Amino acid sequence: KAEELSNYPNQSFMFRNKIINGGMQIAQRGTPLTFAHDNSTAKPRNGYHLDRFAIYLHNTDEYECTVSQYSMTSAEINTTGHTKALKLLTVDAESSGIANDEYARITYRPEAKDIQDFLHGTASAKTITLSFWTKSSVAGTFGFNLYRYVSSGTARSINLSYTINAINTWEHKTIQIPGDTGGNLVPNDTTAGFILIWQLAAGSNFYSSSSSSWTDYASTRLMGNHSDAVITTASADWYLTGVQLEIGTVATPFEHRPIGMELSLCQRYFNKLSPRYMAAQYLISNEVACQFISFPVEMRAEPLVIYGALQIRENSGGFANASVSSNNKISAEGLNLVITQSGASTSDSFIIYAASVEFNAELL
Repeated sequence: KAEELSNYPNQSFMFRNKIINGGMQIAQRGTPLTFAHDNSTAKPRNGYHLDRFAIYLHNTDEYECTVSQYSMTSAEINTTGHTKALKLLTVDAESSGIANDEYARITYRPEAKDIQDFLHGTASAKTITLSFWTKSSVAGTFGFNLYRYVSSGTARSINLSYTINAINTWEHKTIQIPGDTGGNLVPNDTTAGFILIWQLAAGSNFYSSSSSSWTDYASTRLMGNHSDAVITTASADWYLTGVQLEIGTVATPFEHRPIGMELSLCQRYFNKLSPRYMAAQYLISNEVACQFISFPVEMRAEPLVIYGALQIRENSGGFANASVSSNNKISAEGLNLVITQSGASTSDSFIIYAASVEFNAELL
């Protein structure tokens, strides 16, 4: 026991897990994600359903799938200790096989500031351990790959794997990742520090020079040569939960954080306003403004804003469709919603209705 404990990192057990939403509890976007044959849902790069975990399909021309939040049965909870999981279900398979220029992957990008204590890019680079629960309707060896951003020079990568031994059975996987003493430092900023890649398919363009040791990145070693069966098999499924990334050589028990805390951590990268009415007042000629809307937490960066239906009512009139003014103000702290309204004056009163507003500062 003493020898085992010596392998644990000398740090607080609170926030030892660098993964946000590793228990797949948070799915703010709500609607399961469907990817069509032409990848139209995936453009420009990634698609999200569960917070912080993205799917990326590259050049697949037959594949269609859904990504959803799966609710565990009592037996599955007993096995894994988790109530939710990410579920990928193949609807239409890439039945002609994976072409050289195709791949499919699930990714997670930790913020660079959150992994500074890994010391990668220095002589003191630390070993880190990834652990997670997975199950699938197909067995085999699957790729796990890590891409490391650097402050200057060439990025770094390593190609590893894990094996699903039995179909339709939850299995706990542990992958030990050596510290990377090569390359430059991870940037100390709010951009991505790593890309964690659960590989579901890869063409040879992306694995012809794969390496199980840290090396300078090249597109030919983005992934490894492993099973594509989830993508090439109709109705195949693949599940993921209990994802933990921590310093040390031992996978410690999963860190279950309070649900309110986990939601707040997710809202740094994505949050949304539910349908609401907001009072507004005259700003300048032909424009009205709402009171400043503060985000639940400061976001990682100024977010991309996606507006649902917007309507405005002036005085006692009816609601009419509205548009956002160029004077609209958005920052990492919140939003000043400014609406164009012809003929607005200081004597008028206004109500704005927003069906939904999404704020996205995810790491892409």
